[in-house]
Amino acid sequence: FTKCCQETGLLMVVKCRQENTALKDCLVGYYSDPSFYEECKAEYLKQREEYRATGIKKKRQKFTSNV
Repeated sequence: FTKCCQETGLLMVVKCRQENTALKDCLVGYYSDPSFYEECKAEYLKQREEYRATGIKKKRQKFTSNV
């Protein structure tokens, strides 16, 4: 989806519909998985606990695109 958007620019709304649909289907699969939800929840609660103890925010991890 990212590659399609970068290549088409403003016409991405029209030209990247198929890629957008595939991306949405993939994300819905993850969001509806209870074990993935619990894993994300546990990670969030751990980071929140660390922040409350130290007052220092943890830097967000940057993900690189493998496009």
